[in-house]
Amino acid sequence: MAAAFRKAAKAGQREHRERGQLRSRRRLGLLEKKEDYKRRADDYHKKQNVLKALRKKALEKNPDEFYFKMTRVYLQDGVHVIKQPKEEVTQEQLKVMRTQDLKYIEMKRVAEAKKIERMKSELHLLDARGKHSNKHVFFFDTKKEVQEFDVATHLNTSPELVDRVYNRPTIETLQKETVKGATQPAHLKKLAQQRKHQYSLLKQRIEREKKMFIIAQKIQARKDLLDKTYKVKVKKETINSPPVYKFKFQRKR
Repeated sequence: MAAAFRKAAKAGQREHRERGQLRSRRRLGLLEKKEDYKRRADDYHKKQNVLKALRKKALEKNPDEFYFKMTRVYLQDGVHVIKQPKEEVTQEQLKVMRTQDLKYIEMKRVAEAKKIERMKSELHLLDARGKHSNKHVFFFDTKKEVQEFDVATHLNTSPELVDRVYNRPTIETLQKETVKGATQPAHLKKLAQQRKHQYSLLKQRIEREKKMFIIAQKIQARKDLLDKTYKVKVKKETINSPPVYKFKFQRKR
């Protein structure tokens, strides 16, 4: 009953307020209140406790103790510098992985792969000399046939066209048909430039498709890590490959 009475009596009391700085002492600055003093005191005691803990740690330190951090620190101009680990993810990959979803990346990669196949079918993967890395193998029954073998005669074409892997007509076609397409040096040079430009675009698309494949693998690896199954890292993540983990086998019901 007495406690309730005191509480009711305090409700009608005037609110206590700390006075401000006197006008005659305004030149000395703001008058410190209890709240300001408490903040200053807490900050002071916090710093003193940190210094006390550091002094204790320095006194109890074992000079022969080994820290793993020693292997990652080197001295440069009298200052200890920590070796920075190599970047495992480029800024471009990190940006795409944060903003795009795995399904979207996979869709764009498949579309890029289809464009690459279409360009390959159009260009036939010709190099500047018109030669291909593949080999054409002929089979014979006797050594005499090998010695008398002539490629131009066997392919029924002109000897000048033997080294070609594309646009290699037979002798009958050359006799019946007229030459089609560009024959002037200026037109041939223009066609060569266009072919070179197409190969440059093909190379860019192949590199883009490879980057998207790596990003998709890294996103999938991060999703797999959300599983609570016990796992062990087998291979670290690099710029060109995702991390490899070995998960504990669990039989699914």
